[in-house]
Amino acid sequence: MPEAVRNAIFWASDCVWGPWTTPIGPIPGPLMILVILTGVFLTVRTGFVQVRRFPEAVRTMVPKASAGAAGALSPFQAFMTALAASIGTGNIAGVATAIVSGGPGALFWIWAYGFLATAIKFAEAVLGMTFRVTRDGGSSSGPMYYLRDGLKSRWLAGTYALVAAVAALVTTPFTQPNSMAVVLKSQFDIPTWVSGIAIAVLTWLVIIGGVGAIGRAAEKLSPIKVTLYLVGGLVVIVGHISELPGVLSLVFREAFSFRAAAGSSVGIGIMVAMRYGLARGIYANEAGYGTAAVAYGTARSKTPTQQGLNAVIEVFVVSFVTSSISALTILVSGVAQQSIATIRGGGVGLTSSAVVAAAFNTSIPVVGGWVVAFCAFLFGYTTLIGWAYYGEQFFEYLFGVRIAKPYRWAYCLLIPFGATLSVETVWAWGDLMNGLQVFPNLIGLVGLSAIVATAARAKLGEPGPAGATPPRG
Repeated sequence: MPEAVRNAIFWASDCVWGPWTTPIGPIPGPLMILVILTGVFLTVRTGFVQVRRFPEAVRTMVPKASAGAAGALSPFQAFMTALAASIGTGNIAGVATAIVSGGPGALFWIWAYGFLATAIKFAEAVLGMTFRVTRDGGSSSGPMYYLRDGLKSRWLAGTYALVAAVAALVTTPFTQPNSMAVVLKSQFDIPTWVSGIAIAVLTWLVIIGGVGAIGRAAEKLSPIKVTLYLVGGLVVIVGHISELPGVLSLVFREAFSFRAAAGSSVGIGIMVAMRYGLARGIYANEAGYGTAAVAYGTARSKTPTQQGLNAVIEVFVVSFVTSSISALTILVSGVAQQSIATIRGGGVGLTSSAVVAAAFNTSIPVVGGWVVAFCAFLFGYTTLIGWAYYGEQFFEYLFGVRIAKPYRWAYCLLIPFGATLSVETVWAWGDLMNGLQVFPNLIGLVGLSAIVATAARAKLGEPGPAGATPPRG
């Protein structure tokens, strides 16, 4: 990639995320401010739904389908598809990159956004169910429908669909295969181009079958990948348990430190930690992207509140379980600190999924790296197939159902290119494109928050807000 193009990507990403340099000092970028304020607003508007109804969300994590309801997937398959898409290599490579680039304090901001993100994703799931379009027993859903039919803004709906479609096609096929290829190269010395071709073929084998095949695959693979990664990570943390109190103290201290982060100017350490923590936090749990509306809108259910509670559990697993495992393993093992010190010294330190593999190897020699490689593959693979459906829905909104098959082929053909690109450039591009799709979606969430607040108070079994799942053509 030409250096000028690479620099332009980093510049544009920083414009969206910040920090911005001002006469009074560094301030967060516009997207940071917007997602935080939206998260706070929805948390208050829903009466802290993520706290108040969390026990109920746990008890009803495997909901049953509603008799006679439209939708392509069972409610559990919709939940697993959303979980499959959001728990990707962002939870391994993205979190690791945030820690190495933004310092240990980035983990605090991942947690902070995770708390607010539960309210955002609850809103997305509720609105996705409420304003989905049903036809012939199936359904189409996503922010473009609640922006068009709820907010009554066709322009905003079209803008969202266009940006999200481009993001799905030119972001996920790059970021996920890139991290998968990096760890396969570091552990098994497999050339990145070989990994890219293999990943493309495996992705094509599932997505060519449509949403039904994607749901069935997600239902089987999502529980496996979370359990395996959780067990492996806990072994590493327990193996370095004496370091855990000091690491937690470091995380909170660095989150508000004005000391320079790796490669940063003195005085903007806190801004860098926030920038990477929030950017990777959003990338990890996808709250704000609007993708939850696509996944949960496919459920054979008449209860938007139930799908909203599933979304709360999804964010909890992503932000407070898998992301924490990635961050804490590289910190308690000391691998992250070594990489940060190397970068500050002008060297090239470990980053992406390779730094997590090195951390696992400290407690589980050789096998630990294999576990991370396998998990990174599963995380990336399930995200690839989940996002393939998201992108398909965005393109279908713009161009009709005939675009589906050409889109699937184009999606898979881009994967080998993503596997061979520079890690830093890939993640900057991902931050930029996904950041742009957040803006119109958050406008819809705030504008339709009264419907979300009603769903947050509704008992399970109630059909939800009036006009839910209207049968539009």
